[in-house]
Amino acid sequence: MKLFIDTANLADIRAAADLGVLDGVTTSPALLAKEGIHGTNATMAHYRAICELVEGDVLAELSSTDYEKMLSEGEVLADLHPNIVVQVPLSQPGLQAIKHFSKKYIRTNCALVYSAGQALLAAKAGATFVAIGVGPLDDTGADGLAVVAQVVEIFANYGFVTEVLAANTRHVPHLTECAELGVDAAACPPAVFTNLLHHPLTEQGASSLRVDAKGIMS
Repeated sequence: MKLFIDTANLADIRAAADLGVLDGVTTSPALLAKEGIHGTNATMAHYRAICELVEGDVLAELSSTDYEKMLSEGEVLADLHPNIVVQVPLSQPGLQAIKHFSKKYIRTNCALVYSAGQALLAAKAGATFVAIGVGPLDDTGADGLAVVAQVVEIFANYGFVTEVLAANTRHVPHLTECAELGVDAAACPPAVFTNLLHHPLTEQGASSLRVDAKGIMS
């Protein structure tokens, strides 16, 4: 399973990349704004900086909702760096844009997907990834991972090459359950990514090793 970090913070991305297990980065206009990034030039420069830090995919979200503007913005993003995956919000013009991009071999991620039916449409349109919002679904009282499992099964039934991305995961159990389901990729905040390292028994064992080593060296 690919592990993506959901942030636009360069320090967090660098720290995750330094672990050697980061597969990509997911971003959004909201995350860019959180880092004080505003305007087209600053946004493009920031995307380039992210691409220089990671070897894998960088999901860059469109700000446009109009079909024609989606096409022009998406093509600019795709030309920015080979690692860029154009993130397109689910909508009627969004699906049409994904179909257009797929014909031009521009990789896409269909975002804001919350049902298996929506995921099916995105796959048929030719999306590279379909991002299912696990956390937001849970917030509504639904079972986000159940939707993810349904999509994984449907895609397997029909041999779709579209990858299932579990987006907006909130904690480590979300990630491990995604791995059990055979999800292609999962995106999480930096803190959740880091928490994969930790377990009380690991910390206890490391503390014991330090004590033992001190005794040997003294």
